[in-house]
Amino acid sequence: MTATPSHAAEADAAFDSIIIGDIVTSETVITGGFVAVRDGRIAAIGAGTPPAARAVSDHRGMLVLPGLVDGHMHTSSAMGWPGIEHATRSAAAGGVTTVVDMPYDVPKSVTDATIFREKVDVVNATSHVDVSLYGTITKQGGTGAIAGLADAGATSFKVSTYEYDAVRFPRIDHPEMERAFALIAETGLMVAVHNEDQELVERLSAAAVASGRTDPIMHCRTRPPLAENLANVTIFEMGLATGAHVHIAHSSLARGFDLAAIYRDLGMNASGEACIQYLCMTEDDIVRLGGRGKCNPPFRTAEEVERMWDRLAKGTVAYVSTDHAPWPADRKKDPDIFKCGAGLTGLQSFAPLMFSLLTERGLSPTVMARYCAEEPARFHGLLPKKGRIAIGADADFCVIEKGAFTFDEAMIVDRPECRWSPYHGRAMAGRVAATYLRGQAVWDGTAVLNKAGSGRFVPRQKKG
Repeated sequence: MTATPSHAAEADAAFDSIIIGDIVTSETVITGGFVAVRDGRIAAIGAGTPPAARAVSDHRGMLVLPGLVDGHMHTSSAMGWPGIEHATRSAAAGGVTTVVDMPYDVPKSVTDATIFREKVDVVNATSHVDVSLYGTITKQGGTGAIAGLADAGATSFKVSTYEYDAVRFPRIDHPEMERAFALIAETGLMVAVHNEDQELVERLSAAAVASGRTDPIMHCRTRPPLAENLANVTIFEMGLATGAHVHIAHSSLARGFDLAAIYRDLGMNASGEACIQYLCMTEDDIVRLGGRGKCNPPFRTAEEVERMWDRLAKGTVAYVSTDHAPWPADRKKDPDIFKCGAGLTGLQSFAPLMFSLLTERGLSPTVMARYCAEEPARFHGLLPKKGRIAIGADADFCVIEKGAFTFDEAMIVDRPECRWSPYHGRAMAGRVAATYLRGQAVWDGTAVLNKAGSGRFVPRQKKG
């Protein structure tokens, strides 16, 4: 519901605005609660009759969660930095108020402080939500830029054990990766790693093509669990040797979180995230969807999905992300699965889908507040500014209206060629009725309300 003037408020009201609803934190739900906003930050939290304010947004009967923090998404892999504006529109519509953007941009990755600052300028000029940024390194000889990227405000670093492009998205060999990890350890920042074994995947893929098997399921068969686990052990061993905080950028396997726990027991800072697709999509879905279901790592079995939920319940998952990668629909249509682009759209479906998955399993929305807001903010050093409904935090909110809805890709607010979704037609238990960024409504359930450039670059608030 759009904010309206409060008839009870006087000209000298203590607060700029009040948001009314069932307030969801990572620990509890305050039924019939309110959050008061002053100067873009949360100034009071309570229940019952709210205090006076200049404006009131009444969402009674709805859930008011912290604005989601997507710790893993790509704005600029397909079309470069102009993609920032479009992807962040989708974020606003999906209840995501802060995104942590990957560095593998077209035509150049974010490999030094100069490029980083250029991207920050574009973020501040074009974004609809707040943005933090990863940095990365060149294939060879780029480790000297690590300290400068950290000083420029990078939240984390990203490298890969698998090569998609020798310049934009290279595989970093073991000696270079070890050097990078040691230097990143000195910055106190986390290094996330794309975790697939290059040699195994290439050999299996070549054999599949040679045998004429290019149907969708072969994407899963040529990227088996072993490809992930080999990469996971390698990167964790390097982290143990160098003192770096090593993070699996996307584990499709419960085994990845088990390995991280083993290395934590050895005294290492090891972690891993689950993308939301690995909590709901299976191999049957890529057969059904074809290229629209292609992502790396691939979907796994229904049994693996259950194991993923088990690890989430046990607290061994760091957080849940989207790995949003908005390839144009034309890049997902080839009947040869190996010729389709790898990546899913996921920002606009993030909040309704996560809420629906929790509802279907009888779990509390506090799980969503924790793993889709607070924990990604923690891992990327954005607390206490982002990720929580707490006094002093930015007044970022995702309002969920409960009910029976269907996700319709036609509602996606990205550029036209990216208005597709692997979740099209899925029944949802809720929808994003409103999104607030620093106290201002940026989505009203049907339209993005703010202008490009309303979002801001958010540097890491603290290291380590």
